[in-house]
Amino acid sequence: MMIKELSLQTFLDQLASGSSTPGGGSAAGLMGAMGAALVGMVCNFTVGREKYAAVDAQMREVLDAAETARCTLTDAIAADVAVFDKVMAAYGLPKTSDEEKAARTVAIQLALKDATEVPLACARACVEVIRLSATAAEHGNANVISDAGVAVMAAYAGLKSAALNVYINVGNIKDEGFATLRVAELEALVAEGEAAVGRIFGAVRAKL
Repeated sequence: MMIKELSLQTFLDQLASGSSTPGGGSAAGLMGAMGAALVGMVCNFTVGREKYAAVDAQMREVLDAAETARCTLTDAIAADVAVFDKVMAAYGLPKTSDEEKAARTVAIQLALKDATEVPLACARACVEVIRLSATAAEHGNANVISDAGVAVMAAYAGLKSAALNVYINVGNIKDEGFATLRVAELEALVAEGEAAVGRIFGAVRAKL
């Protein structure tokens, strides 16, 4: 059974276990996916309602985008496990001869790059959810407006959690150009998320 098909209880049991996976990267994906799902919930309580006819088309677009982000983030739960296994496999390669050592180093560096790209993609998707939650908070059904607030907080938690997983992997990458570009993109995403989350939370709180 794929990890994303596990029951919530089983996933949490595995998360709490002595196994390395699933870990923080998978949790980041789950947090982001929950945020996307909540944006979808707000949209589904808004579209098709006469009271919100003026924003119906816009909210349908948000709903579609939220579903796309949810799929991306749900896939990230399993992707984090797969890439961690790839890194561990690379570190486990033989290193008896100089040739083996060289091949092992190359494999480790390639695996670490993949292990950087997975949480970075998660961070991108979480920022997209934050953006969508802003629209949901502004135009969504007032009866579920608090859920738009929970959406942005879940996505923000996913973003910051994914950031930690980028940092821990990129720190061991020898390709400075690769590392610099990824960190720069990540920090721009985090800055955007941090600037938005307080504003969106405040907007939701003002409507309660």
